[in-house]
Amino acid sequence: MHRIPAALAVLGLSALTLVACASAPSAQSCERHDTDSTVLDVVKTTGGFGAPTLVQSAPVYVPETTFTDRTVGDGPRITSGQQPVTFDIVISNGSSGEILVPSGSTPPAAVDSFRETYPGLSDMLMCATEGSRIVGAIPASDLGESITSQLGLTGKQSIVVTVDLTKVYLAAADGAPQYNDRRGMPAVVLAPNGQPGVVIPDSAAPTTLTVETLKKGSGAVISDSDTARVQYTGVDWDTRTVTNSTWDAGTSAGVGKGSNVAFASQLAGATVGSQLLIVEPASGGKGSATVYVVDILGIDPPSTPTR
Repeated sequence: MHRIPAALAVLGLSALTLVACASAPSAQSCERHDTDSTVLDVVKTTGGFGAPTLVQSAPVYVPETTFTDRTVGDGPRITSGQQPVTFDIVISNGSSGEILVPSGSTPPAAVDSFRETYPGLSDMLMCATEGSRIVGAIPASDLGESITSQLGLTGKQSIVVTVDLTKVYLAAADGAPQYNDRRGMPAVVLAPNGQPGVVIPDSAAPTTLTVETLKKGSGAVISDSDTARVQYTGVDWDTRTVTNSTWDAGTSAGVGKGSNVAFASQLAGATVGSQLLIVEPASGGKGSATVYVVDILGIDPPSTPTR
C-alpha cells in the first residue's frame, strides 16, 4: 500500500480525531442537490479520475460551503457520517488560485471524522456517490481554526477544492440475518448505528476456534490476497470486558493476510456486508478466550494509502 503524500498530512491528520456524529440522512431521504454554484464556473478541473487538478480564472469568495458535482458516480452512496471513504483531493487558495494541497489520496476515514477540522468538506461529501467528481468552495468560517492557520487563510478567504470520491464503504454489516443453533455461544445485540454488544454465556468458552456468520452479505467475496475494511469489537470471555474496538476508537481497520489481529485468517471466503462472530480460544490453554464481532465493510483497493 502507498503512503500519504506529505502535502496531504494537514488533511489526513484530521481523520484521526473522533468527533460527535451528527444525525445523518437515511438512504431514502439522502438526495444530492447542488448548491448555488455559479461562482464555481471560474474553476476548471482536468486530470483523469483519481488525479484531479484545478485552475481558477478568477478569485472565488463564498459566504458558505458551495459545491457542484461535475461528474456523478454510479457507485454506493454516502448516507451516514460513519461510513469510511477514500478520495483524491486538490486544494487551492480561492483568492490567489495558489495550489495549497496538490492532488493526493486520503486513507479510509469516516465522513464525520472531518467535522472538527473540515466541516465544510463533510457537508460536500454527504449523499454523494462513489465515482463522483465534486468541485466546491469552503469559506474559512467552515474550516477549523487550526486548519485555517495552517493553510494561511484570512477570515474572509475561501479554499477551492476538487474531490474525486474513489471509494465508499458500508457503515456497518448490512447482510441478511442467519440462523445459528450452536449452544454455548455469545449473543450479539446491536445499537441503532450497528455497533455490537456481546453477551457472554455462563458456560465455558469453546476450546477450538469457532466461527459463525451472523449476517450474510451480498457483496464481493474476500480472497486470501484482499485487505478487508472492517469494524470489530473484541471481548474477553472471562472478564466480559471489551479488549479492543474500532467502534470505540472511531476508526475502521484494514485487515489482510499477515495482519496482526487474531481473526485475520478467518475473513477469506466471507462476503462484504457480512457480520462474523469469532471465538478465539485461550492460547495454549492459558489465559482467556476472546470473542470478536467483525463487520465487513468493503475491500480496500490495492492502492489504498495508509496513515
